[in-house]
Amino acid sequence: MALLEFTPRRNHLVRFSPRRVAHVFTDVLVIGGGIAGLRAVLSLEPGLSAVVVSKDLLKVSNSAEAQGGIAGVLDPLDDFSHHTADTIAAGKGLCDAGVVEMVVREAPERIRELIAIGTRFDETDGQIDLTREGGHSHRRIVHANGDATGREVMRALQESAVQREGVQVWQNTFTIDLLNVEGVCRGAIVHNPGRPTTCVWSKQTILATGGAGRLFRETTNPEIATADGHAIAFRAGADLQDMEFMQFHPTVLYIAGSSRHLITEAVRGEGALLRDASGHRFMPDYNPAAELAPRDVVSQAITEQMARTHHPCVYLDLSHLDSGFVRGRFPHIARVCAEFGLDITRDRVPVRPGAHYMIGGVTVDTDGRTSLPGLLAAGEVTSTGLHGANRLASNSLIEGLVYGARAGQTASRAAREIADDFAVPSIRSDWETSEGDDEDLNITDLRNSLSSLMWRQVGIERTEESMAAAAEQVEFWDRFVSSREFAEVAGWELQNLLLVAQLVIASARARTESRGVHLRRDFPETDPDQATPIRVSASASSE
Repeated sequence: MALLEFTPRRNHLVRFSPRRVAHVFTDVLVIGGGIAGLRAVLSLEPGLSAVVVSKDLLKVSNSAEAQGGIAGVLDPLDDFSHHTADTIAAGKGLCDAGVVEMVVREAPERIRELIAIGTRFDETDGQIDLTREGGHSHRRIVHANGDATGREVMRALQESAVQREGVQVWQNTFTIDLLNVEGVCRGAIVHNPGRPTTCVWSKQTILATGGAGRLFRETTNPEIATADGHAIAFRAGADLQDMEFMQFHPTVLYIAGSSRHLITEAVRGEGALLRDASGHRFMPDYNPAAELAPRDVVSQAITEQMARTHHPCVYLDLSHLDSGFVRGRFPHIARVCAEFGLDITRDRVPVRPGAHYMIGGVTVDTDGRTSLPGLLAAGEVTSTGLHGANRLASNSLIEGLVYGARAGQTASRAAREIADDFAVPSIRSDWETSEGDDEDLNITDLRNSLSSLMWRQVGIERTEESMAAAAEQVEFWDRFVSSREFAEVAGWELQNLLLVAQLVIASARARTESRGVHLRRDFPETDPDQATPIRVSASASSE
């Protein structure tokens, strides 16, 4: 395993001392209200108290936006070995085989638990309807409301989690930093406009903050996906891994000037074809699996075809499929496209790749423990070893469910062993701020510049030359941004994005090969000697 060291400019983004903040005590603190965080809540033992901190409203998360579904072996014609083999093949030599087998074997039970709490998956003749997506050898994807699986799953999880005795949910609450007390995570410092800055002291903390898609200009992720969990964990001393691997989804609706919308992989699973500007079906030219090749293959093929045709996008063609089936199977996509005057049953839908899923994240063991005692993590904020160098479609939600359940169970056992007589330690953060006025900074312009730079120079195609230039520019921005103490979420998000951008660039420069979603034009071949993860460890900061 390769190891990189990187020094964050600050361990904390704000100055605080115990006398100047409010204090709340709980057994377990869950940071993040997506599928992993809420599944962790459901695994907490009765009698334990918990605080769930959600950056936005509980209904706003990447999990809720998931369209395709959840992968699991439910078909008698399928087998655990098939799902395992498909996952490992997609991961291009970097999957942890033990982790893959564990997740695959637990997947059916986690899906059945969702049904037990009221999740309504689509059915045909009384049986759960299964679809197939790219990289899967069998139909094993459960889905809900056609192409709105995430919303239905999150509805059921939210209803169950908020009703649990002893659970408080704090919405619109931003986690600024974790509290590292003598090498142990003891909670976090959080901000809500309606209450004073608060130290939430906990016996165990579960990090489930989601992804980092907003690092890139072209992305399927909502505005909240600003790499906050990656940043706060790293500043607190937790190790990160696989940060060079950002998965780009092949098919994002491309309408110039509009926001980007995901077009689920299930569209291709049900028979949609990809055509270039001239109408040529190009995917068979790149891979025998054509439209059902893994995401890294399809994204890179689309990028190559756009360059060959000098056209800003390619097109999804569903016109050969039954129109009634298409409208019933993909109602959300049909509505979104209709807003732009497109009939998905007749018109070709313009698409191009966009940043979708952060494979890299906080390193965890199979029970969700990080390298920082007292801190567990689950979901997209982690690097578990399940995805390797490329995530197999619909394996993300099941990973969140499996690791969320395990992290909740682990936190429960650990919290039971810690006494309740906890005194506030003398932790403080006090550092010199610059004399610069925050009003001198145009945060929106800086954030847009960062995402544009990352898309151009650290996106689907990478070279040492482009990434070295990006590293120099991001370090310059970080130098004057991180010297300031902000009092608003936008400023903290920018600081988190700048830190994580540097970790992504450093990791991508260190991997001098092409593997999975990491495509180096200057190192186009896969190097067998580099079939190991790259871990990033925080060296001491100047604070």
